[in-house]
Amino acid sequence: MHRVEHVMGFPVSLRVDDEGFAERGAEAADAVFAWLNEVDARFSPFKEDSEVSRLGRGELSPADLGADLREVLDLCEHYRLATGGAFDARLPGRGLDPCAVVKGWSVQRAAELLTAAGARRFCLNAGGDVVAAGGPWRVGVRHPEHADKLCTVLELTDAAVATSARYERGDHIIDGRTGRPATGLLSLTVVAATLTEADAVATAAFAMGAEGVDWAASLDGCEVFAVDADRQVLRTPGFPTARAGTAAA
Repeated sequence: MHRVEHVMGFPVSLRVDDEGFAERGAEAADAVFAWLNEVDARFSPFKEDSEVSRLGRGELSPADLGADLREVLDLCEHYRLATGGAFDARLPGRGLDPCAVVKGWSVQRAAELLTAAGARRFCLNAGGDVVAAGGPWRVGVRHPEHADKLCTVLELTDAAVATSARYERGDHIIDGRTGRPATGLLSLTVVAATLTEADAVATAAFAMGAEGVDWAASLDGCEVFAVDADRQVLRTPGFPTARAGTAAA
């Protein structure tokens, strides 16, 4: 089964390879995309009536927040403290914007919906950030300067990968300590057990600049591949580079 929809401003593709899953697969896929659309409606800072926008304008008190948004805000605060303020969902001039956590968190939840429905081998790709169940799956990481090239290919089994970079949206990741764009890295990729962690760590480490590579690598269960501003490649020993002959995702 293969399905693609545009949600939260990027394409989300779902591939399920389980034999016999097709009969209930359509219903499970419907639930995945319904959840992601719900997240977009509730948590987008670009929608005036979203829960996030209303909180940012002071129309909601902490007591009014749903459990999901409280969880997201707790994650944002965790990474703010862990990075000494480099990662911050409340930057001056931008208002409340938890998107860096929401994306990975929501796609991981979507993957859990698939698992609960009985899917065992699937790949859920949200704008290049991937949850891979079963496997092994081959996942390519785009070259930070050449859109038609890959800088590495991973082999994933029951894991997630996320990349933060400057190539899609320019210098959009801000170092909260300085208020200026983070430019110490060209791209940074993190592999972790969940996309919640991989995506948040990738963004937080990128915001820290070059020092973020060592910070991310120090976290239990995280493997890192980075290209710095001098085009030097840095990777942790356990980064799951693909072997030749592995089936492609």
